[in-house]
Amino acid sequence: MFKKVAIGLVVILGITAFVLRGKLSLYFDGNKHSSNKTEQDFYFDASIGLEGLASQLEAEKIINNIESFVNVGDYKGLDSSRLASGKYRIQVGVSYRNLLNGFTLNSNGNGNAEVEVDVTFNNCKNLEQLAGKVASNLLIDSTALLNYIQSGKTLSQFGFTLNQMPALFIPNTYKMYYDTDEKMFVERMASEFKNFWTEERKQKLKNIGLDSPSQAVTLASIVYSEQSRNKEEWPIIAGLYLNRIKQGVKLQSDPTFKFCWGDKLDKVQRLLVIHREIDCPYNTYKINGLPPGPIYIPSADVVDAVLNRADINYIFMCAKPDYSGLHNFAVSGSDHAKNARVFQNWLGKELKKKS
Repeated sequence: MFKKVAIGLVVILGITAFVLRGKLSLYFDGNKHSSNKTEQDFYFDASIGLEGLASQLEAEKIINNIESFVNVGDYKGLDSSRLASGKYRIQVGVSYRNLLNGFTLNSNGNGNAEVEVDVTFNNCKNLEQLAGKVASNLLIDSTALLNYIQSGKTLSQFGFTLNQMPALFIPNTYKMYYDTDEKMFVERMASEFKNFWTEERKQKLKNIGLDSPSQAVTLASIVYSEQSRNKEEWPIIAGLYLNRIKQGVKLQSDPTFKFCWGDKLDKVQRLLVIHREIDCPYNTYKINGLPPGPIYIPSADVVDAVLNRADINYIFMCAKPDYSGLHNFAVSGSDHAKNARVFQNWLGKELKKKS
């Protein structure tokens, strides 16, 4: 009898020791610390799972024991469905336990320690360029984003035509989570658009004779394409084009027919009559009024310059015969013709110097 009891105690003690050893091993594994010597940014795609995470952390010299890290993660049940993609800022000497807690998906759909990234899209000619810049900052495919933006469902949801759609996006730097998807991004931009178009701006829109925000952005895109260097001219150029619209005069803006050619005229210094003969709904030498949408995605400052147009009578503009990037403005066709001759003579001489 005593022998049986003794054997039983040995078995129990053996099991207890085995369990405790496993617990102690997990305890020590969880309390191992990261090996990064400085605070370090880390980008993670949860689709690679726990072992992928461990391998990436080791490759970036944040941990030095994959087995211990995975053991703790397995104990916590952290498969790919419970890990969160995103950007993380790894502190110096953080424990494996806390490191894994930071990567764990929470009820808001983010990692507990996830931080936001800067998403910037300035100086974009079109939606394709915008999608490329956004995708460089987020865990998102540029083609998928562009297709979502241009889909009929999205256009219908936000009330834009395909040509008008660039007006939805206000260039800036925004804070977003790295795993923001196409739908979340566009909805965020729609929210920013709504916040920008206050009742005060809507009233100014009416005051200058435009019907919609997309028209204001379209005009702003032309203004900026005419003048990207000297913003003091923005309200003047806006006033000039609004005068033309009011008088029923074609805008005759060179950047609009240049837009029709895509990238083919990017390095052409002297635009010719043949260039502006292109049949295109954006060519304001052929169409009346504004083109069907923006030819550039302008900043909010340019849109505000349009809404606060200068009170001037000009209907003509011509580049000054220098490298200032400024313009000579005119009310009469004869004065404009003089300005144009002076500029063309100067440009001809400058081109000869370079040849």
